[in-house]
Amino acid sequence: MNTSPSRRTSSTRRSFLQRTALAAAAGGTLAFPFVSGCQTSGRGGRRVSANDRLRVGFIGLGGRARWILKDEDLPGADVVAVADCFLPRIDEAAAKIAGSERWHRYQHYQDMLAKEQLDAVFVETPTHARVLICIHAMQAGLDVYAEKPQSLTVAEGRILVRAAKKYRRVLQTGSQQRTMPINVYASRLVREGAIGRVHTVITCNFAGPKVWAPKDDPNEMPAGLDWDQWCNQTALRPYYMDLQFKWGELEDYDGGGQVWGVTGWGTHSLDQVQCALGTDDTGPVEIIPEAPGGPACKITMRYANGTVLKLEGKNRGMEDLGAIFVGDQGRIEILRGDFLTDRPELKKDAPPPTPQGPKESIPHIENFFASIRSRKPTTAGPEIGHRATTVCHLVNICRKVQRPLKWDPVMEQFNDAAANALLSRPRRAGYELPKIG
Repeated sequence: MNTSPSRRTSSTRRSFLQRTALAAAAGGTLAFPFVSGCQTSGRGGRRVSANDRLRVGFIGLGGRARWILKDEDLPGADVVAVADCFLPRIDEAAAKIAGSERWHRYQHYQDMLAKEQLDAVFVETPTHARVLICIHAMQAGLDVYAEKPQSLTVAEGRILVRAAKKYRRVLQTGSQQRTMPINVYASRLVREGAIGRVHTVITCNFAGPKVWAPKDDPNEMPAGLDWDQWCNQTALRPYYMDLQFKWGELEDYDGGGQVWGVTGWGTHSLDQVQCALGTDDTGPVEIIPEAPGGPACKITMRYANGTVLKLEGKNRGMEDLGAIFVGDQGRIEILRGDFLTDRPELKKDAPPPTPQGPKESIPHIENFFASIRSRKPTTAGPEIGHRATTVCHLVNICRKVQRPLKWDPVMEQFNDAAANALLSRPRRAGYELPKIG
């Protein structure tokens, strides 16, 4: 049994982290070529035309990345490089995915960013590593598809929004219901008043994260794992298999990323609320715990216009990754890939449902690629992804302090010092975020 984490790093990676720290301290950026311009993408200013095939990399080869590579399409793009700090993940993915023999493989994404001539990357890592990697990719001149939730904390989420603006990079958050045609249609109905003034919204009562309980005996470090890089901003703990493979359940690494967790499937639902209410640049102003109960506590939120959002429903299946909207002239329940209503005439011109499962994310990926070429915003850009993820963070923070809170969505501050202290976290040396003006 090993009793201390591995600190094995390549000289390239150490150099990269040293430059990161220096750049962050100076308020600057890494020594990547900064690229801008209407039709420009990728390192070295490669101009991308409508007919060019995009050169894409993947960072993180876990379950979601494999799904995209195997069960979705990347129209007009070629995967040319992949990176994962756990090398066996690359081998496992490659064994199941056609065309993997053409991949250039890296253990350290920093090496991939420095060496490959890419146009974009898909960042499919655990949540705690996501924002820093996204910013490094932007500094390298790349556009980014960032898996949801967009951040581990509200503060780092806002920094990512500023980075996308500063480096003029396209960012697509992986909230694919934003581009499912029937979800777009139903959201517009709600937003444009088809059921009158919406006074109540109901979603499932998504669960919060668990707290890691230290154990006596660490597990043996698996071969091919850079544990230092995996831990990223978090504490460099001894290695445990449960940390590596159950990170989505733990608050140090996510806000409840399990299947029915707040920042897991709950991100889709709460993003659907934001979309249909037309609150993509704001959020609730009050968050109230309905009863003691920790990570299972029901939560009520109120928006500035009086609309009340209740996390109280029970889940039936993936169709519940939407919300029920109750207005003074009717009711619409937006599902994942469909909607129901007590106003049958509202279904008359609706597009067909989007089947759940393989290929459901293709419109979202196509929108990302179209934005790379046009330099126009994506349907789930950085501010949209940040605001939806923030709603998730508000739920977790309210459950943690167990009292009603008022939230200022402009200043992104509570009326409560203890709650404000939970908007950010200390970061481990070498993994600080750069200062983004």
